[in-house]
Amino acid sequence: MGTVRGYVELLRPGNAIAAGVLTFIGAFVAGGLDSAAPMAIAITATVLATGAGNAINDYFDREIDAINQPDRPIPRGAVGARAALGYSLVLFGVASGITLLLPPLAIAIAVADLAALIAYTKLFKGLPGVGNLVVGLLTGSTFVYGGSAVGGDLSTIGVLFGLAASATVAREIVKDVEDIAGDREEGLNTLPIAIGERRALVAAALFVVVAVVASPLPYVLRTFGVGYLIALVPAVGLLLGGAYRSFDDPTRGQTLLKVGMFAAAVAFVLGRATVVL
Repeated sequence: MGTVRGYVELLRPGNAIAAGVLTFIGAFVAGGLDSAAPMAIAITATVLATGAGNAINDYFDREIDAINQPDRPIPRGAVGARAALGYSLVLFGVASGITLLLPPLAIAIAVADLAALIAYTKLFKGLPGVGNLVVGLLTGSTFVYGGSAVGGDLSTIGVLFGLAASATVAREIVKDVEDIAGDREEGLNTLPIAIGERRALVAAALFVVVAVVASPLPYVLRTFGVGYLIALVPAVGLLLGGAYRSFDDPTRGQTLLKVGMFAAAVAFVLGRATVVL
């Protein structure tokens, strides 16, 4: 049972399912509910690929996690390192296979995302700010992937992509502040290590400001009505609150940023729903 639990934990199910929800939101905002089959394929592929990315990240990060996250499956011995690598490759293979059933643009986005997921830990994570940008782009691309899977209108998705990417970059920077001890021990040169914790948190706050400023655009462009703007208010409050709290409590701050991003995504769903209805 410990091994089974370890394999489940490698997926980080909450994280993987959340990515699937983002893909659903992208598909719904771009095309509604008219294309159920490709939407389901895209959601499943996203969950599997995200789980695979989490597993391969744990494989490469096993020495860092022994310091920062000793309770994760590999450091605590629930799953062997080679087994975790094989597990991630199988998940990547299944995700890639079912993605081939989708339109060409969705396939192209999936290929780019899979390459970035695999390369993230070894090539990007230790570069100041670059790893944060990659994760932000990957998060934002889930919306575009969902929209392209159903062949929908991607114009509004562009704003959602930018908002999610900016909020995620901010959250990733704050997480690097949390993990600074282990990252320094491993020799990584993350943004807080390169420029200092406070300056990194200021950079994170600037990304939040970009997200907040861009968020009303669907209302300004008359794509969505006033209901979207009202639904957006709590999301903006959470994002700004997360940026503020990060300076004295990074753990709480990054949690608020994550919730704020999802609240903004829900506002897009409500905005689209009011148009459809």
